[in-house]
Amino acid sequence: MKALVYHGPGNRVWEEVPDPQIQDPTDVIVKVETTTICGTDLHILKGDVPAVTDRRILGHEAVGTITEVGDAVTGLSVGDRVLVPAVTNCGKCSYCKANQPSHCQTLGGIGWVFGHLIDGTQAEYVRVPFAETSVDRAPEGLDDEDLIFLADSLPTGFQIGIFNGNTKPGDTMAIEGAGPVGPGDHH
Repeated sequence: MKALVYHGPGNRVWEEVPDPQIQDPTDVIVKVETTTICGTDLHILKGDVPAVTDRRILGHEAVGTITEVGDAVTGLSVGDRVLVPAVTNCGKCSYCKANQPSHCQTLGGIGWVFGHLIDGTQAEYVRVPFAETSVDRAPEGLDDEDLIFLADSLPTGFQIGIFNGNTKPGDTMAIEGAGPVGPGDHH
């Protein structure tokens, strides 16, 4: 398959790589139909994320169709159209149960693994670990462009503003910052 592969700061190549395989029984393989380039990917390309090593497939958000399911996956099927969000989680550790999946202890306290600690979504196919708690079935009537915003940028603002900001209906708030999460000057 073709994938965007990182080869160190400033060096990425669209190249042929092996197709991902099921590694754990909770995995699925997703044929990627839409993905994005996030500000985080740009930081990786600048060399700002040393945990991303040579030959890592970049990307951490996608919309696609499941092509293969692991033996332990019962709630998802081949052919399901899914959103692959930026955060992967086991759904069972204390942080996941406390609705803090970005701190999933099974994944070492880091929910963002795609394009970081495992191969990512800027490829024709991606392996998704803990699939039943790490993908969402795409609702009918939404196209890929509608869905992709639910993978990272919209949830980031929602989680910061609603979950962590203790806001409630009727409150007024502003999110300020550079990039897609909040308006601001990009320097």
